[in-house]
Amino acid sequence: MIVLISPKDKEEAKEAIEGGADIIDVKNPLEGSLGANFPWVIREIRDITPKDRLVSATVGDVPYKPGTVALAAVGAAVSGADYIKVGLYGTRSYRESVDVMEKVVRAVKDIDEDKIVVAAGYADAYRVGSVDPLIIPKVARDSGCDVAMLDTAIKDGKRLFDHLSKDLLSEFVEEVHTYGLECALAGSIRKEDIPALKEIGCDIVGVRGAVCTKGDRNNGRIKKELVEEFVKLCKGNEQL
Repeated sequence: MIVLISPKDKEEAKEAIEGGADIIDVKNPLEGSLGANFPWVIREIRDITPKDRLVSATVGDVPYKPGTVALAAVGAAVSGADYIKVGLYGTRSYRESVDVMEKVVRAVKDIDEDKIVVAAGYADAYRVGSVDPLIIPKVARDSGCDVAMLDTAIKDGKRLFDHLSKDLLSEFVEEVHTYGLECALAGSIRKEDIPALKEIGCDIVGVRGAVCTKGDRNNGRIKKELVEEFVKLCKGNEQL
């Protein structure tokens, strides 16, 4: 299972890199679950990240404004992100979600065919009025994305598994794989969730709070030792 760690600045990125994270995911937690960071921060983190590791960047918990989102995605791509993640926060239907992601895919792939586009939905979409998370696999497939992802929109201590059962998440992963895509899961993931994520076949697990001091995604700081522990558990080198 690939481990994605979400630093908010260069110093945290160094901790994530030294801790063994596979993907360095540039995020700004103050702007939301998938809050976008600044272009210069993406560039700084890309510059210090080893060439054999990929950098991801979120473009935000986006509204239903395909042009605005496509332009933001281009900004992330030219700033050095290999993965471009879009949080489908303001889309209310399959049609709107596909519309946004089609435009993002076209904009990003025009720059570099090798860039990886991620359609991200929210397990707790019912709390914020976002598109049903269980249609995200079809959205990703029909818009030409590379990865389908779920996160949580509201960070109040409730986790991915509090909103969707293990069986539903297993079906989600299976459907994503049926379409030949990769599946990423996040949402206040804890160490004790790792066995279930492995069992259902998750490809990429994304965390921030779990590797921050005091488990606090907003006020805590990513630390190398916490990243190392999480990575070891995900790679199967330790038992819970």
